[in-house]
Order: sequence, then C-alpha cells, then structure tokens
Amino acid sequence: MPQSPQTASFLPRGDALPGGRVVRGGDLPERWWELFRSRALTSLVDEAIENNPDLRAAEAAVRVAQANALAQRGALFPALGGNFGANRQLVPGSTLSSGAASGDNLYSVHTAQLSVAFAPDIFGGTRRLVEAADAQVKFQAFQREGIYLTLAANVALAAIQEASLREQLAVTNRMVTLQGQLFDILKRQSDAGQIGQNDVIAQETVTAQSRLLLAPLQRQLEQQRNLLAVLTGRLPSDAPRETFQLTSFRLPRTVPLTLPANLIRQRPDIRAAEAALEASNAQIGAAIANRLPAISLTANAGSSATALSQLFTPGTGFWFVGANVMQTVFDAGTLANRQVAAEETFAQSAQLYRKAVLVAFQNVADALRALQSDARMVRDAANAERAASRGIDLVRRQVESGQVSIGLLLASQQAYLQTSLARVQAEAAQLADMIALFQALGGGWWNRPAVTDPAGNANL
Repeated sequence: MPQSPQTASFLPRGDALPGGRVVRGGDLPERWWELFRSRALTSLVDEAIENNPDLRAAEAAVRVAQANALAQRGALFPALGGNFGANRQLVPGSTLSSGAASGDNLYSVHTAQLSVAFAPDIFGGTRRLVEAADAQVKFQAFQREGIYLTLAANVALAAIQEASLREQLAVTNRMVTLQGQLFDILKRQSDAGQIGQNDVIAQETVTAQSRLLLAPLQRQLEQQRNLLAVLTGRLPSDAPRETFQLTSFRLPRTVPLTLPANLIRQRPDIRAAEAALEASNAQIGAAIANRLPAISLTANAGSSATALSQLFTPGTGFWFVGANVMQTVFDAGTLANRQVAAEETFAQSAQLYRKAVLVAFQNVADALRALQSDARMVRDAANAERAASRGIDLVRRQVESGQVSIGLLLASQQAYLQTSLARVQAEAAQLADMIALFQALGGGWWNRPAVTDPAGNANL
C-alpha cells in the first residue's frame, strides 16, 4: 500500500473554521447529512439510496466482479468431468471384423468415463490472476461507495439549491409588491401634479424589470424539482412531497475533520485507485508466468461395453494418465511485449493513484477555504440587506413627502433587491460548501457494516 502523505494540515496556516467548530481527528458519521438537522432532507436521501438506478447498477457491478473472482479462483483446482455415450453401428461383414465379442456385425457400444484435468500453478500465474480479480472486486466496491457518496451529496445540494431558489423567488416577489405599492403612490402624486410623469414611468420600468426575474427563477425551481425526482428514482411528474426552505437547514454544531494521514484510507476514489494499482501489479506477475513453461496433467477412467448392463463389469474398464509440458519457443515478442504492457499499465496506475491523492487534498483544502470565507460573506450580506432595508424605508417616506428625487428611490430599491439576493446566495453557498467538505472527507462509508471480498476478508 502506498504511504500516506507526510503533512499535518490541509492548509498552510491551519485548518480552523470561524467559531471553532472543527474537531481535528473527528470521525464523520455514516449518515453525515443528518448533521444538517433536516428531516425532509434525511427522508429524501434515504429514498434516493433505496431507489436510485445508478446506485443499483453499481451494486450489480460489484456482484459481477465477485462472481468473476470466484470463477477465476476455480482455476486453482482440478476440473472433473463425466461423460456417457452410446451408439449402435453396423460393420460390413465382407471387409471388416466385428468389434463385438459375439462377432455380430450389428452391435451397440456404451461408454462411461470420468476425466480429470489439472494445471499446477507452479509459477504463480493463476494465483496472480486471482489476486487481480479480487482487486477488481475492491475497485468496483469502492466505485459503488463513490456513487453512494455522490448521490447523497447531489440530493443534499439539490435540496439546498431548491431552498435558495424559493427564497430568491420570495425576495423578488416582495420587491415587486413593494415596487408596485410605490408605483401607486407615485401615480397618485403625478395625478395630483406633485411630480412629473417621467418619475412614474421610471418606477413602472423598474417594477417590470423586477418581474422579469420571476420567470427564470420559477423555471429553475421546477427543473430543480425534476432533478430531485430523478435522483430519488421517480419520474418528474411524480415529484417528491418534501419541499425546502433555507430555514429547513442548520449548520453542524461541530465539523469532524479527518487527519490528513487518514484521508487516503477514507476517500472511495483513492481506495479505488489503490485497487486498480493492485490489479495492474498482479497482471505483471501473470504476464511473467505466461512466458514460463506450462504444465498440464490429465487422467480419465471408465468402462465400455456392448450392453448397458455390462458396464463396470470385469474386463470392460479402461484408464489413461498423461502429462504435458509446453514452452513457447518463438512468438515474435508477443509474450515479452505483453509483460512490458503490464508493467507500463502499473506505472500508469501509480500516477493515477498519485493524482487521486492530490485531488483529494485539494478538494478538502478548497472546501475549508470556502467555509472560512463563507461566514464573513453571510455576515456581510446580512448587514448589507438590513442597511438596504432601512434605507428603502427612509427614502420611501422622503419621496412621499417630496423631500428627495425619484432617482434616489430607484437606486435604493435596486440595492435592496441585490443585497437580499446576495444574502440568500451566501447562505446557500455556506451550506453547499459544508456538503462539499463532507464529500471531500469521504462521507463516512467506513462506519457502515464491512463489505467483504470473495475470500471473506472484511477489508473493504
């Protein structure tokens, strides 16, 4: 197994998060999505795990690999076969003598025999192929764990995105309602001759522009509902009952952060790359063994008689024992080049493993960096929204009393809409980045019941 990277943290200056929520060396729970304390999310993830076709297909791939590994293991044992044949034949009396003891030219022959074939694995080629097949089981098992983790993360992210879109729709609708009320006020003032018609038209234009935001948001929301339906194995016409608001989620009270040295044992993609490395290493041994002599042993024994009732009686038995050694003398470099190809495949797998490790550490570092800035963004966005809300209330009263121009009101409306949408997006991004961190840490699959390989080893 490759060595763990020698590093004490994921980031250059430590892995702390605002609020001191990080528990270094903490263990991520199997059902990490429950840390967000949303019953609706938990229900939806459970439904997706039960019904998602991608996950079912991955589980089938594991069973295929297990069956192939068991089939490959069978090559270590002798193959035993039984055979029974019967025929009736006529021998021309003028040219041939009869094969029957009675001398009859028309007779039947019944033959029953048992045969054994065995190829001793003297040079270990078969054992290396078994090793490669077992590694393929591990590879498929960790591929499945990766799909399991991705599925849970995608459901959680889709739910958060739905909540964000609902909140953005609500903010925009509130803004359109407020702008409509201001339009009515300005229209009355224009009718009374207090302001010009241009101010009314400007407010009407801003209101219409805000309404234009509603249709795209509604479309995205409906598409998000379609995504949730498909992730849970439903048709889009049968969308889940659960709906989400940003208030449906809570940030985890504490964030268990894996130690860097443990990350390579917890990431499914790294474990899958490691299994691929094992399989390619085993293929080198098999390629070497193919260049060495191949020995095979065969034997058969049975009985042959002209009457079925005479089978296995004295004088009807026969047997045969044989051995064969085969060595390729000339193949134009075929076997040698296959060995070279196996060695280069191993070198390729080693680099892919190294890349998987680097990407895993990058994923964790990126998520931590995002979470470090998210808290500031959420705080600043909330402060900006409150300030914009107070500003629009103040400007509205001043406009009604004729103290300020309509231009200042339009600017304050736009500022309020932008800061409200920014606050919603910042809150959603913070939740999404927390999911990204849990996904980057491996998702806690190791806390589920152990998966065993064909040999019964609980090492997956």
